[in-house]
Formats: sequence, C-alpha cells, structure tokens
Amino acid sequence: MRFVKMHGAGNDYVYLDCFRQPPPADPASLSRAISDRHFGVGADGLILICPSEKADARMRMFNADGSEAEMCGNGVRCVAKYLYDHGLTRKPTLTVETGRGILTLELTVENGRVTQVRVDMGEPILDAQRIPTTLPGHPPLDVPLAINGRTLTVSCVSMGNPHCIMFVPEITDALVLGLGPTIEKHPAFPRKTNVEFVRVNRPDDVTLRVWERGSGETLACGTGACAVTVVGVLTGRTGRRLTAHLPGGDLRLEWSSFDGHVYMSGPAVEVFHGEWPD
Repeated sequence: MRFVKMHGAGNDYVYLDCFRQPPPADPASLSRAISDRHFGVGADGLILICPSEKADARMRMFNADGSEAEMCGNGVRCVAKYLYDHGLTRKPTLTVETGRGILTLELTVENGRVTQVRVDMGEPILDAQRIPTTLPGHPPLDVPLAINGRTLTVSCVSMGNPHCIMFVPEITDALVLGLGPTIEKHPAFPRKTNVEFVRVNRPDDVTLRVWERGSGETLACGTGACAVTVVGVLTGRTGRRLTAHLPGGDLRLEWSSFDGHVYMSGPAVEVFHGEWPD
C-alpha cells in the first residue's frame, strides 16, 4: 500500500490515495499502527483521499488513536496539494468533501507545485448542543469549568469539531500536558474536545498550543486556530484578522464580517512517500 507523508505547519499525517488504490479495510487499526512514532511511520493520524460524487475529492481523517474525526484544517490543505501536485486535478480552486461539509480551497502554485492554501472553513458553530458541550451559553464564553478541585475559565465553539479555549498569561507544559488530556475527556464534552491554550500578544497576533482530541499535543491545529479567532472576536480580545503562532509554524486567519465564514491560510508540505505492508 503506497502512502505519502505530508504536514501543514508541522501537523503531520500519512495520506493514502484511494483514487489509485483500494481504501484500507480497517482504517482505524491502520491509523493506530502507521501513526506510531516508534514502530510505524509516525504521524498525528491517517487521512484517506477518496473519490467524491459532490466535490473534487473526499477526505476521511483518523486520529492517532484510531478515532475518526470530522475535520482537520491542516490536513485538508495537504489534501488539496496532493490532488494538484499528483495530477488528480489541476484547478487552482478545489472543493473537498469532509465531515464538516464541502470546503473550498484556493491554491498558491509556484513552479508547478502548491506551496500555500487558503481554506474557506465555513461558519463557526455556536450552539452549545451542536458543539457539543453541556456548558451554558450559545456559545459558552468565559464560563467556569471545574477540574480536579480548581475552576478554569473556558470558551467553546465548533469548526465542525469541538474546541475548548483557555486564554492564559503564559502557556506552560503544566497547562498543555497536564490539563489538556483532562479537559479533552471532561464530562462537559460528550464527544470529547480539542483544547487550545492561548496567549494574546496583540489584537492581531496570538500564540497557542493545542491538545488535540485523539492525538495529544500537535505542532499545529488549523481548526483550533480558527476557533481561537472566533472566540477572540466574541470576547473582545482580538480583531477579525489574526496571525497565529504555533510550535510548527504560523497560520493566517480571518473571520469575515461579510459572509460570517472563517478563512485560514497556511503551508502544505510533502515530506516523503513509501510503501506500507498490507
């Protein structure tokens, strides 16, 4: 089975071209095996690039623990790069079917290769039941969350997948690695949640680290950066245009006041390709 390793701002996945080969019979088990950084290829998860009756391609995304997720912002940029660079389509604007719906992606091409992708991530989901979370508010903004005898202040939105956001003066390992996995599995999040820890540098500039549902800390999270943009605006901490600094690189975000959609721009990089034994 042929695969390609790609990353968007360090958020790395193994990609399978299911146009040219059959999809795996058990993608969840394959994701756990191939994502292992000691005994596998090493990745944050597995992404299948499949034919679609509604778009140029369909993306299915599995976390490193084998759970299937609705969406991955960094991953969908890499899907677009693969489609273009490997000749499945040569259009400068593509559509990809995801668990979030059909997304539109605009490609920046240099010397015949995609270097940057701008994604229309659609409108954020603000209704608590659809995020989903049992915390109060639509969306919950700066609400208390009790964990291990302490009370945190958090905000929640969905970009097709759930996010819980904490604004903090400094981002530490104790927060990300200590609180991240506990918040991910907190009963207030019936489908678990991604967790963002954010420091606001300026109204147009933030730094964040992300504990991703099903994968642990990753070097970047596109949907997480989008969620931070939305919550930053709703709580008055940031403007509608942001540069987000993540451990793996920078993403550019805009929550448009015109159509209410969130737009994300960032890199897409192919690292290597290989074969995995069936």
